[in-house]
Amino acid sequence: MIITYYGLQSFKVQFGDMVLGFNPPSKESKIKSPKFGADIALVSVRDKDFNGVDSLVFGEKKPFIISGPGEYDVKGVIIKGFPSVSHYGEKKRINTIYMVTLEDIRLCFLGALSNKNLSPEVLEEMEDIGILFVPIGGDGVMSPAEAYEFSVSLEPSIIIPMHFDQQNKLLNTFLKEGGVEKVEPQEKVTLKRKDVEGKKGDIIVISPSYA
Repeated sequence: MIITYYGLQSFKVQFGDMVLGFNPPSKESKIKSPKFGADIALVSVRDKDFNGVDSLVFGEKKPFIISGPGEYDVKGVIIKGFPSVSHYGEKKRINTIYMVTLEDIRLCFLGALSNKNLSPEVLEEMEDIGILFVPIGGDGVMSPAEAYEFSVSLEPSIIIPMHFDQQNKLLNTFLKEGGVEKVEPQEKVTLKRKDVEGKKGDIIVISPSYA
């Protein structure tokens, strides 16, 4: 599994020929849209910063779009979406948390989650998380302190922070919450099941690519 970060909450997750795109910015966003072909596009909040699925059409790939809660089986990839709340954009909206199983690794993508007040039913589904994508930027999503506290409570193997400023002030605050002075950012991350097993809340930082 190869994970690439394009800033804000935009990720490309690839395993073999299968490509997933998470929360790509639209052309109306201040964040530059990535350009790659995806088989599946996942949108947590219907906002210009997260719903640019057109940018994931490239070559022969045209993504199957998932933009809300429910259970999905797309080309053998099992995806579950659970409702939560976001105040991104200064108004209350539905945010979808996605659980995706790839290569026997459970990914949990929190999207633009505002707080940890989730229903017991949703929390029950968020178990055995291999990789957790957590927003840390405040202003409608969780603050660095809230994000770290919630991340640890879910007991994931690996934590990947997202939605932080280019100056890394929010990221540094998040790392300090975890008692970590510094984590060397990686351009992209390649992970297999063996790389996840045995980890307990390890933080991996991926450098945003705005190209």
